[in-house]
Amino acid sequence: MSDNRPVTPMLKLYILKFAFRLSVFFTISVLYIRSKIEATEFLKTPIFTVPLGGYSFGIAPLHLLWCMFMIMMFRHIFPAAGSHVSMALRKSRKDTYIEVPGYSESELLRYVKSKNTLAWWVLLAWIALNAVVAALFFTHVIGEAELMMITLFYFIGDYVCILLFCPFQAFMIKSKCCVNCRIFVWGHFMMFTPMLFIRSFYSWSLFFTSLVVLIRWEIIYAKHPEWFWEGSNKTLQCANCKDRTCLIKKQIRKHLFF
Repeated sequence: MSDNRPVTPMLKLYILKFAFRLSVFFTISVLYIRSKIEATEFLKTPIFTVPLGGYSFGIAPLHLLWCMFMIMMFRHIFPAAGSHVSMALRKSRKDTYIEVPGYSESELLRYVKSKNTLAWWVLLAWIALNAVVAALFFTHVIGEAELMMITLFYFIGDYVCILLFCPFQAFMIKSKCCVNCRIFVWGHFMMFTPMLFIRSFYSWSLFFTSLVVLIRWEIIYAKHPEWFWEGSNKTLQCANCKDRTCLIKKQIRKHLFF
């Protein structure tokens, strides 16, 4: 990278997580390409058992994925304050807010109105896209296995948006970076939208928990918009950024788009 700023621990963590997500996606994709049945069986076949109260419960990769997804979302519902948590998420906590002295409340109001309008367009676009997915599913063009693959594709797409290129940032929401992004935690709702179409405890628990994540974010945003704007929160300003997850994205944009 030509940027002389150091690669931060948070950026390294995101890269490691991205590598893990890619490995999960490509492992299941290879199985799916070889055989849809093989991929389904792999996800549902227990790999070890857990004794509990005189009974043994088989734990399959599907259960591990479900647990991982739920832990991810609960960390967003109850965000910690440590440096291992991204600034994009920690801005929803009062203790990370550092007020910009004398910030303009009218400018804040204009910012909120603008971002809210853009967020609605993102939501409508996402619903339209997944309405197509729903139509394909309910007309039996695709099945549950394909919905799982779409979910896993969204799973890696979330980190593609953070690290490499985000179409929502570039063309719709117009945020400067993920730390300042109006819809940062919408990723879980987007990721698990296809799970709404599968009638099971595992799929619906993922989707409706993702709704809780989104609703919590929106309530905090509505009550404390000053926490989410760099014009009123010093923590979000580039000079104070500890994440710098934008470094790779900026280099890609510099060399490919300008």
